[in-house]
Amino acid sequence: MDQKTEKTVCNIGLLAHVDAGKTTLSEALLYAAGARRALGRVDHGDTLLDSDDLERRRGITIFSKLARLETAHRRITLVDTPGHVDFSSEAERAMGVLDCAVLVFSGTDGIQAHTLTLWRQLERYQVPVFLFLNKMDLPGKSREDLMAQLQKTFSVGCIDFSQAQIDEQCALCDEALLENYLLTGRVTEAQVQGLIAGRRVFPCLFGSALKMDGVEDLLELLDRLAPRNSWKAEFAARVYKISRDPQGNRLTWMKLTGGRLRVRQGLRYANKTGEACEEKIQQLRIYSGEKFTPVEEANAGEILAVTGLTGTYAGQSLGAEPPMETMETEPVMTYRLKLPKGDDPVTVLGKLRQLEEEDPLLKLEWDECLKEIRLRLMGRVQIQVLGSILQERFGISAEFDEGRIFYKETIANTVEGVGHFEPLRHYAEVHLLLEPGQRGSGLVFSTRCPVDVLEPQYQNLVLTHLAERIHLGVLTGAPITDMKITLLTGRAHVKHTEGGDFRQATYRAVRQGLMQAESVLLEPWYAFTLTVPANQVGRGITDIRVMGGEAEPPEQNGEFAVLRGRLPVAGLGDYPQEVAAYTQGRGSLQLSPAGYDVCHNAEEVIAQRAYDPEADTANTPDSVFCAHGSGVIVKWDHVFEQMHLESALKVDRPGLILGNLESDDRALEAILRREFGEQTTTLYRPKERGDPQEKLVIRSPRKTTWIVDGYNMIFCWAELADTAKSDLSAARRHLLNDLSSFAGFRKCTLIVVFDGYKVPGNPGEKERFHNISVVYTRENQTADAYIESLVEEIGKNDQVKVATSDGLIQLSSLRSGVLRVSAREMDEEVRRAKTEMRKLYGQK
Repeated sequence: MDQKTEKTVCNIGLLAHVDAGKTTLSEALLYAAGARRALGRVDHGDTLLDSDDLERRRGITIFSKLARLETAHRRITLVDTPGHVDFSSEAERAMGVLDCAVLVFSGTDGIQAHTLTLWRQLERYQVPVFLFLNKMDLPGKSREDLMAQLQKTFSVGCIDFSQAQIDEQCALCDEALLENYLLTGRVTEAQVQGLIAGRRVFPCLFGSALKMDGVEDLLELLDRLAPRNSWKAEFAARVYKISRDPQGNRLTWMKLTGGRLRVRQGLRYANKTGEACEEKIQQLRIYSGEKFTPVEEANAGEILAVTGLTGTYAGQSLGAEPPMETMETEPVMTYRLKLPKGDDPVTVLGKLRQLEEEDPLLKLEWDECLKEIRLRLMGRVQIQVLGSILQERFGISAEFDEGRIFYKETIANTVEGVGHFEPLRHYAEVHLLLEPGQRGSGLVFSTRCPVDVLEPQYQNLVLTHLAERIHLGVLTGAPITDMKITLLTGRAHVKHTEGGDFRQATYRAVRQGLMQAESVLLEPWYAFTLTVPANQVGRGITDIRVMGGEAEPPEQNGEFAVLRGRLPVAGLGDYPQEVAAYTQGRGSLQLSPAGYDVCHNAEEVIAQRAYDPEADTANTPDSVFCAHGSGVIVKWDHVFEQMHLESALKVDRPGLILGNLESDDRALEAILRREFGEQTTTLYRPKERGDPQEKLVIRSPRKTTWIVDGYNMIFCWAELADTAKSDLSAARRHLLNDLSSFAGFRKCTLIVVFDGYKVPGNPGEKERFHNISVVYTRENQTADAYIESLVEEIGKNDQVKVATSDGLIQLSSLRSGVLRVSAREMDEEVRRAKTEMRKLYGQK
């Protein structure tokens, strides 16, 4: 076929709320395009796409399916997706592989809660949208009313394309195009196509899929105006689904977004755990309904199923494809699986892992102590379908308990969490700022810690440990969310810190912060649209209030009243069935996930859970400090009294006297001025004027003060010890030069103490050597005695390091809460600084 006349590949999704007539429209499109000889009907059970027995029994779409048809210029793949809220993840996953979408509405119902969710998701994935207003043969709102509702709720770019003149309306959606239209009086088809592709215009058509009204017009519109994509030259693909065929073969469903794919071609990729995989393609399948055609090669733009890959997963990017957006929808209910007597739960868990792989909204939890399987799902319809799948696919007759709401927790105020981990020969301290985030923002991690306070590799460890686990709240033990957690400061030990130390300190810092904070219990909410006969709207309003929900004023829609609002999932129960009962089948309740918000009955839930955060040893808020040569547990509310770093927040904590930190800074500077004269570096930051509240100030970590036992270094450092044998003065100068460079590079205060107690009549001496202070002790005053007295004065500031291998000084330093560093460790610190200086300044 000539390249110019070759038909363009186009993948079009069909999306809708329940009962909008989406599956009927898909059958009508296939019939109108000649892809089916007979028109399938849902009520007859002979549709091409809802072919699964479960779907036919329930009359709903559960699994996304593909169907192929051709128009004058297109080879179209229809992607039919579920409309029920319990299977919304199927629809959301498919959005990542669509070239455009047809969003189907019921003309009798208008915009429903779930339709709004679908619209937002399509916007998030930047999918161009056509709108089909179905069931216009039935009584309901007029075209004018529906168009006004669409333009108000969605976009002014929603334009009725069944009208003869649309040029002016399209031109109004783009400034440059409007200017051109005013000059030429026309808008070209290519310009309209560009507006649709850029989501500036959303064509709307009206009809009745059941009566084939408007179906051919929709096909013709898609043929002319659906976007035309360009593809990458190199291989690229997006995986959107994993399933298994009736023979148990694992199918990886993907859209090729670049290059081509061939049978027996090798693929390299990383699986979900990050392990490298290299496998060969066994089969390429082009599906239409349940049937497929094997092909030897597939080109960019195609959606196909691939066999031979064992480590792929939904949402994965392959080859040159950039990472995909993650899904927003998450399960809101937890159920316990009840197995028949004699069934091994471990064996069943392995089978369930297959289903978890196929449906990312199914989350499995294994309780090792109770040997129980728990599942997180969207709701009762999904749990009923899962039970049928377990029976039909694996022969497992499982039951489920009533289920529990999956709660979350957040905080309402800002706190500093501190974690310290220092058993024998281990060391790490972490200070975290915990702040409330906007609802739905999840967890955001960042660092504000200077690299000269805590090295980048340790900061990265803290951020990794924050992200690697689910941190639990202290009200019910539910996961935390909607918070920003920032690393403020931290400390490592040159010799004793290991990676696992920062893991422990980080976990404890999060938990310790939560223990101080004002915690808030969150629960999942639904957005709802309740349609009932007008004379029963009073009962509907009352029911919503009883469930803890909120409703807007009712809207009149003919003989029906429509209520919109939101309600907590916990209050829903069997209300959809109750609506059908009290309205004799005339009413309906449409639901859509609306995220998490404050729990409407938090006190009741907290009391029922009876969670004791201090008894949860796997998530302890306490810290471990070293005392008398062993690790000692310090309760979370006493950690501030023992921590080695100063608080990074200037804030009073109930029951804890921190003292005036600014006064401490001034006191430290006064001590150094008294001992060594005027200092060139100010150690405190003055209070800023003009802020009457000034309740919370994030403090920059104070520079470290080093106190170095000079002769101890000289006689322990091999190079200096050799020099000292012939010239002690030269060894001293060499040491002072090295320490001066070190202090300048590390931006710290450094004091070197030389022992002069054996020199008769020695009055002692204090001087400045460049940027460091030097002390020669007086007669009968040992270096360790002087260091001990100095530490006694400034040790409370908790930013002091004593460098010595003298055991007595180490003990005094430990008692003062000051970090001790051996002569060997100090040598390593100085050498490391020299290496970094050479790299920084390009020296050899």
